[in-house]
Amino acid sequence: MKLDDGRIAGGVWEALVTAAEPPVIQALHDGRAVEGVQVQPVPGQPGRFALRVPIPSWVLNEGLQTILVQSGGQTVATVALVAGQPLDGDIRAELSLLRAELDLLKRAFQRHVREG
Repeated sequence: MKLDDGRIAGGVWEALVTAAEPPVIQALHDGRAVEGVQVQPVPGQPGRFALRVPIPSWVLNEGLQTILVQSGGQTVATVALVAGQPLDGDIRAELSLLRAELDLLKRAFQRHVREG
């Protein structure tokens, strides 16, 4: 099974699934099942299924919320939602810092290799 094109539109997370047969999908937030998950064949495309996971209002809370999309007990996708006040240590700032540190380490390693 393979998932493609995951996106949120109109309060629904949508993706395309490629599988030999219709997969059994469930979505969970903090161990609670998200109701209304739909898997439907895509007309004219055998082995392709449209997956729709509605995002219920009880999921929308302050901070980072994650919905796990699972099939057969395995997580096949995650849907991350950020709401409310900006998170302490915004993830974009953290990523920028990690990139800068990685560049610093890379230059130091290259210098070590040249000198050694």
